[in-house]
Amino acid sequence: MREELLTQLEDWHEEDEFQRIAEAIEEIPAEEQDYELISQLGRAYSNLERYEDAITQFLRIEEEGQEDPLWHYRIGLAYYYAERYDEAEQAFREADRLEPGDEDTLEFLEWIEQEREASAEPDLDEEEAEPAEQAVTAGAPSFRTYQPAAALDLEKDPLSFWNDDAPAAELYRLDTPSEELIASVEEELVFKLPESYVSMMKLHNGGAPRNRFYPVEAAPGQAIEITGILGIGREKKHSLCGSFGSRHIIEQGGYPEVGVVIGQGPSGYDCIMLDYRETGNDGEPAVIHVDRGHGYAVTKLAESFADFINRWARG
Repeated sequence: MREELLTQLEDWHEEDEFQRIAEAIEEIPAEEQDYELISQLGRAYSNLERYEDAITQFLRIEEEGQEDPLWHYRIGLAYYYAERYDEAEQAFREADRLEPGDEDTLEFLEWIEQEREASAEPDLDEEEAEPAEQAVTAGAPSFRTYQPAAALDLEKDPLSFWNDDAPAAELYRLDTPSEELIASVEEELVFKLPESYVSMMKLHNGGAPRNRFYPVEAAPGQAIEITGILGIGREKKHSLCGSFGSRHIIEQGGYPEVGVVIGQGPSGYDCIMLDYRETGNDGEPAVIHVDRGHGYAVTKLAESFADFINRWARG
């Protein structure tokens, strides 16, 4: 049965039926998806231009893929098209080490160098603007039409906010943070985290939301897609102080230095941030969406993290 499925997946790949590949694998429970199926799902997401979703899948099998040049090549490709060039270069160089001389791998390494050279050249035709000074923008092109989800009763069941069966869940979820860990993370970030966020993380420390779409109040019928919430810690890459955490996202993506990244979408071109500009470190930060793909447009989502979560739960 499995061999028949793999054959069918390859046939669909040859026919460019990438959505059918994704749907077929998504129907299989996450715990039953093995290395090959997850790799096929990541490849399908890349071909559908869902690069951050592809990266999420490949990272599920990161340990198994360390000696597989194809795994490094495929995640490198996803990183490249997500414009995460440092990670792409690292992946392609590892693929080249394991399988020297592959023409496609060497071509991507050359393209990365060309991208860096191009980005280093000033564009005199465009007006420069500081990302932090961008006006609040509603109806940005990255917003999506969505169907409102069923409301969640977080007072009755606060854990209903999370979907632990989602493929991305284990990339984000950590053990319950200790008071010492919370203090050290705040010290490293140089920001005091909102009590509402800390309380939520003590119950469930990061993960994938059950409702992936956050409705934008200023744009009725439109929503932002959020695939993961960063938890308090360092152990996992996708945690506040992890190797792919808040500082990494801000520095690599050129996001405004206004606070802390707490959420990510599937595109790799936007993030959810705690914004301390108006309140300072002693106040309650607002929650904003920053769209790197559209000039770092900033949209205020809520006045506080508590308000942000409550609005999200209402669907």
